[in-house]
Amino acid sequence: MRRTSGGDRAFPVLAHGFLIGWALLTTLPLLWAVLSSFKSDTEILTEPWGLPARIRWENWARAWNEAHIGRYFLNSAIVVTGALVLTMLLGAMAAYVLARYRFRGARIVYFAFVSGMMFPVFLALVPLFFVVRNLGLLGTLPGLTLVYAAYSLPFTVFFLTAFFRTLPSSVAEAAMVDGCGHFRLFFQVMLPMARPGLVSVGIFNFLFQWNQYVLPIVLMQGEGAERRWVLAQGLTALAVHEGYRGDYSGLFAGMTIAMLPVLIGYLALHRRVQSGLAAGQLR
Repeated sequence: MRRTSGGDRAFPVLAHGFLIGWALLTTLPLLWAVLSSFKSDTEILTEPWGLPARIRWENWARAWNEAHIGRYFLNSAIVVTGALVLTMLLGAMAAYVLARYRFRGARIVYFAFVSGMMFPVFLALVPLFFVVRNLGLLGTLPGLTLVYAAYSLPFTVFFLTAFFRTLPSSVAEAAMVDGCGHFRLFFQVMLPMARPGLVSVGIFNFLFQWNQYVLPIVLMQGEGAERRWVLAQGLTALAVHEGYRGDYSGLFAGMTIAMLPVLIGYLALHRRVQSGLAAGQLR
């Protein structure tokens, strides 16, 4: 029977201590921002670490209406929903073909998608601006939706290709023997089997698109484009505007509203993310 050395006992303690410290470092600022959104400006300045004397929902209403966070929130929801649908549909179809079919040039297509993950977005901003402008989509929500989907496709194809390769071929072969065509095989058999991977990559794409700032700054320009700003731009304008006014409670309320979809989505689906990552490992 092997004895447990002092080093073997100390490593789990240090690892758990580091993880607890990291969790506190990540969680405490979020809790502080949420609590501050319910305080008055005086409480934020005089008692920054204390609890609010009462819940002030008027801070949220002021940020939603007067600071136009509601409008920016709706614009972000429209853009991200459209981009997610396009990304997941096109990415899943491309990944399935690359993973399950053998044809000439398949590896070239696959590595073309993978190379897109290594291309920094900053290098494409200038040509992307002119392309979107020439298409007549500059400063529009559809134009931003298409760009979001294009930038999310490489990671989606890379992730789902590995996931589709882990699915059993016997199920697909049995469906083909029963008379299932390629279209029905993908949408009715293989796509439901790939649900854990779809949920995982969908959450990653949602986080990337919801928190995107550089692309909207470049592409949401022109006359009346301010009304079509997304949430990242709206929060920047809110920080400048409310900071000069001294309305810190409205600023924290706007930040909390922007964080809520991400927090709720992750808390609801974090187990599916973990299972999807584990199931999608290469064999």
